[in-house]
Amino acid sequence: MLDFPRWKVWAVITTIVVCIALSIPSFIPENYRKSWPSWVPQPVINLGLDLAGGSYLLLEANTAEVAAARVDAMREQVRSVMRRDPRIEVGDISVQGGQLSFMVRDPSKVDAARERLLEIAGSGAGLTGQRVWDISVVDSTRFVLRPTQAGLAEAIETAMNDAREVVDRRINEFGTREPTVVRQGANRIVVEVPGLKDPQSLKKLLGTTAMLEFKLVDISVTPQMIAEGQVPPGSQVLPMQEGGGQIAVFRTAMITGDMLVNATQDYDPQTGQPRVAIQLDGMGSRRFAKVTQENSGKPFAIIVDNKVISAPNINEPILGGSATISGGFTVQSANELAVSLRSGKLPVTLKVVEERTVSAELGKDSIDRGVLAGIVGTLALIFFMVITYARFGVYTTLALLVNAGMILGIMALFNSTLTLPGIAGFVLTIGAAVDANVLINERIREEHRMRNRNVISSVEFGYKEASRAIFDANITNVISAVIMFTFGSGPIRGFAVVLAIGIVTSVFTGVTFTRLLVADWLKRDRPKTIQI
Repeated sequence: MLDFPRWKVWAVITTIVVCIALSIPSFIPENYRKSWPSWVPQPVINLGLDLAGGSYLLLEANTAEVAAARVDAMREQVRSVMRRDPRIEVGDISVQGGQLSFMVRDPSKVDAARERLLEIAGSGAGLTGQRVWDISVVDSTRFVLRPTQAGLAEAIETAMNDAREVVDRRINEFGTREPTVVRQGANRIVVEVPGLKDPQSLKKLLGTTAMLEFKLVDISVTPQMIAEGQVPPGSQVLPMQEGGGQIAVFRTAMITGDMLVNATQDYDPQTGQPRVAIQLDGMGSRRFAKVTQENSGKPFAIIVDNKVISAPNINEPILGGSATISGGFTVQSANELAVSLRSGKLPVTLKVVEERTVSAELGKDSIDRGVLAGIVGTLALIFFMVITYARFGVYTTLALLVNAGMILGIMALFNSTLTLPGIAGFVLTIGAAVDANVLINERIREEHRMRNRNVISSVEFGYKEASRAIFDANITNVISAVIMFTFGSGPIRGFAVVLAIGIVTSVFTGVTFTRLLVADWLKRDRPKTIQI
């Protein structure tokens, strides 16, 4: 237990030095760190919302939209699959009451139609293994498709996971640092952005679905027909963003935001007005080129979130997959739209149901109090250990200081976020770190005084016997930290991270590092007795 080869000594020292070195940038002001060369690593601990101040938003999703979108998507699938089979003729596919229905004109083709439906919705088990669509036949020739509750629940779960990812991408594109984006319950998302004082632009960014569509304008529909509501089944009326008018477009989109590769804000070279330039992927480029070749001279609508931004004419085929969106943008609004389009469309509309702003002064006060609590607790422990265990208490003090530096260094290495509960976990870890040394020191005292062992045997048996209890106790603590991190959120996870890191470092410093110090002392001074 007391034999330390040279390689092991250097391994322990190197580990400690590296961890402490990693913690140093966190104590350097950011304006000084910016002047460092780019090749210099800058691992830092980020402060959470409760310490750095910032904005807290609670977003709630309109899950009814998920059900409606699911039915609309199924309608397009049904229309497409029925068109591919020339034997089957169907009437209009209507949507009402959260279900869709259509009639097969030839009763002898009902079985063929059912087979086609089974291909897209029928045998249909979702990720949970449960049926997601119910298919029934009414009056011999009319099919009715209803989404099951299991199917809706699965769709909402998928939509919320996708929404969380989109929100995370948008906030990171927005230029904020270390945001926290987590789900809460079935239909809510919590957003915490440290350092953000004015959340209005962020709220606007997150409130935009950014569903981009290019649709051909239905020029057969006149303004009078729109006013009277006489719109063909394959068309829809959408509002214009400017002017307050309305325009009829075909329901089928020729281009969607899923085909987008990039979106950036730039300027119109003729007018100097801000606009958004977009680039389509390979499939989108080919489709856009084909549609513009076939519809030269006709207008098409550029639609974002069911509002027509503009409706330019197709003067010539548009090749290469590049296009621009103009519509009276400011630089900020054009940039926000570009960010929204780049990060992808939200699968469901989110609205802010709760908003809080935490001042940086409150966070500074929390940090000051947390640091004060840590200093007072550490000094009290140092005083107790030195008075009680003399030289071994000094070794314990060194282990405590090294332990604190290692915790900060490892947190900085992973760019962890420190929250107020994290400070509590840090202080708790410092206190718990002493437990290992208390067990070791008491065991050494027992071996030396009660069993009359010599110095080396007392120390060796003390470390050997106490280490078993130390490892067993800390394994249970690690399990608790893992459970809190897995099932907790926000502050609970912050506490769990610091606690888990602190457990590992406290065992390393309390057992390995102090054993190295004691072994070096015994080897150097060869004492005949010990005061403990």
